[in-house]
Amino acid sequence: MGIRTVKLPDVGEGVAEAEVVEWHVKVGDVIAEDQTLAAVMTDKATVEIPSPYAGTVLALGGEVGSVLAVGAELVRLEVAGVADEAPRAANPTPAKAAPPAPPAKPAPAKPAPVMREPDDDAPPAMSPPPQRLTRPARAEGEKPIASPAIRQRAREAGIDLRQIHGSGPAGRIVHQDLDAFLRGSQAKPGRGARVANDAVETVKVIGLRRRIAKKMAEATRRAAHFAYVEEIDVTALEELRASLNAVKTDERPKLTLLPFLMQALVKAVAEFPQMNAQYDDEGETVDRYGAVHIGIATQTPAGLLVPVVRHVEALDLWASAAEVQRLAKATRDGSATREELSGSTITITSLGPLGGIVTTPVLNLPEVAIIGVNKQVVRPVWQNGQFVPRTMMNLSSSFDHRVVDGYDAARFIQRLRRLLEAPALIFIED
Repeated sequence: MGIRTVKLPDVGEGVAEAEVVEWHVKVGDVIAEDQTLAAVMTDKATVEIPSPYAGTVLALGGEVGSVLAVGAELVRLEVAGVADEAPRAANPTPAKAAPPAPPAKPAPAKPAPVMREPDDDAPPAMSPPPQRLTRPARAEGEKPIASPAIRQRAREAGIDLRQIHGSGPAGRIVHQDLDAFLRGSQAKPGRGARVANDAVETVKVIGLRRRIAKKMAEATRRAAHFAYVEEIDVTALEELRASLNAVKTDERPKLTLLPFLMQALVKAVAEFPQMNAQYDDEGETVDRYGAVHIGIATQTPAGLLVPVVRHVEALDLWASAAEVQRLAKATRDGSATREELSGSTITITSLGPLGGIVTTPVLNLPEVAIIGVNKQVVRPVWQNGQFVPRTMMNLSSSFDHRVVDGYDAARFIQRLRRLLEAPALIFIED
């Protein structure tokens, strides 16, 4: 038998560390070659690490949530038919017997606890509270003995005194009995009483949730956020969408609002290239992109991810819809690649039917703009001297004020508004 150490491999270009998000083995397990040892996460990509050996697990390199450097010990195995890699400081190889050394002075034994007499000036120790019954101590219908003050407290708290065992003379209920009952130390509270719940659940923030937390904190710390909200009449767009869906074929996916907004963004950023950009605040440069790579914020069981629809400027309406569907499915089932989860130049975020009236989305750094979609509502709108029902929706967008002025942001959203309110303009070549 020999010892073999499985180290954390280089799981991506430029990656110096990774977080353990799941162990597939535990100490004492007998594993086969190529069996998965652990899943580690870096840059929102989860990678499974296989074992190069068959053997028995002796030690794990950390617990779930531990961040390990590339090359650090991930798993230590005992492998049959091999020699140890090298002596380890933690478990040195025994040396040959040497002449006995003079006996060392034994370490002093840990003194036993000493019982001290209480100081005269010290406050008296608290004696344990008397044991209380956990069920009523009187027959049904028997009137409890209590003072008017206690009866008033019980009435205010909605407590039936017949449920409380009195510790006073002749079973008299005293204030301590009522206090103990209110703390839930007795069996069943009276009708209408509520029991305080002091439970605390501590949940460790690991994996994707930890990365989301770090990225959101970094975005709010580094970027100078400002929000702009505009109301949009999407009645005509919804009528067009319904008409196109009514005649759709199997080759074409069902259209939602999203592909229309994506196509409108392509036209708008052509006029406002400062919105389709990334800001390097360390180098103090702004990269404006000709390609429109739109990030689509997607909720998954593990947390929020942003898959990227690349080169939307080269896609039509149905191709945009199909790519959004494909990426959303891959993101939710965990099969999206690292390349599919990075490289966006502008992001769309939407809560769908839960979209609320107004949101203040956080920028997806290093981008400088994010477009937030709120829910649609049908409400009366004053037009041509009368109220008419219209489908209305807010766009709640955020910008990085370090490189985007409020005036330009307003003009950009107004351009989007005109395109969405007259959707035929989206498909007219300039």
